[in-house]
Amino acid sequence: MESPKIVVIGSNAFSGAGFLAHALGRGAEVIGISRSSEPHRAFLPYRWLRSDEGFRFYRHDLNHDLDEITALIRRERPEYVVNFAAQSMVAESWRNPDHWFRTNVVSTIGLHERLRHCDFLNRYVHVTTPEVYGSTDGWIKEDAPFNPSTPYAVSRAAADMSLRTFVDAYGFPAVSTRAANVYGPGQQLYRIVPRAILFIRLGRKLRLHGGGRSSRSFIHIRDAADATWRVMTEGTVGETYHISTEQIVTIRELVGRICEKLGQNFDDAVEVAEERLGKDTAYMLDSSRIRTKLGWQDEISLDQGLEECIAWVEENLEELREQPHDYVHKP
Repeated sequence: MESPKIVVIGSNAFSGAGFLAHALGRGAEVIGISRSSEPHRAFLPYRWLRSDEGFRFYRHDLNHDLDEITALIRRERPEYVVNFAAQSMVAESWRNPDHWFRTNVVSTIGLHERLRHCDFLNRYVHVTTPEVYGSTDGWIKEDAPFNPSTPYAVSRAAADMSLRTFVDAYGFPAVSTRAANVYGPGQQLYRIVPRAILFIRLGRKLRLHGGGRSSRSFIHIRDAADATWRVMTEGTVGETYHISTEQIVTIRELVGRICEKLGQNFDDAVEVAEERLGKDTAYMLDSSRIRTKLGWQDEISLDQGLEECIAWVEENLEELREQPHDYVHKP
């Protein structure tokens, strides 16, 4: 494949920045769009490359600058648009649900309405979430019914259903991904893996909501980025692809592994807090579609990935010490 031109919306998001690094590594020309200025380079994997000269960044907000985003895309005429932009924090969505619906439903569908008129697009990749299924009972496929349990999940489900109608009615060349818990070096510090490592290093107690009983699959950012690339370039229009490992661990087990690697006693590092409202107990995504149809497989084990995250925290400890450790909401 010749070097494609890709617009990545939400390029400052962890998954967006990780995919961007993967795309640059494959020789793509990438235009990043995000509502915030670029954060510290420790959170931007594409800034760790030997060269990122194929990248340009524009600061635009999906909620306020849709005209500017549309004009940029029409001017640049990319083959692909990959959208990672969303209000994504689950617990906080109960506090200001209208903010989540504005971004994840109204503005996202507004973007889809603009993009469906762009006849130069080969694919639009809609990055969504398994939260739309609610808590799963056993392994589920991409056609599982929606059963969202939080404002965040409802907002994502609404946009997902709308996108289906755009594909059916207009032939909009959209594909979707739903990934398990993505982690890796460069992740925001309010996420469980970097937070646990950093707090242990700083001697702070980690609050473990519900005692960490919920179960998840954790997939490394490089594996997730490779999967997203394959969906972008080879995915069948209208299909959704699960991106997940086949290993499930509880949050308690995950934190226990981190404590063991850092030589820290679990009970000294953790304090149990009440469970978050609407917390789903398990996500078990059957990823056989992407494995059989697109030839993808995960390569990085959880232990290897955690070692990389620990090394990243150690390398950037002084900088991370000064960064915000908690989620800061931006309407």
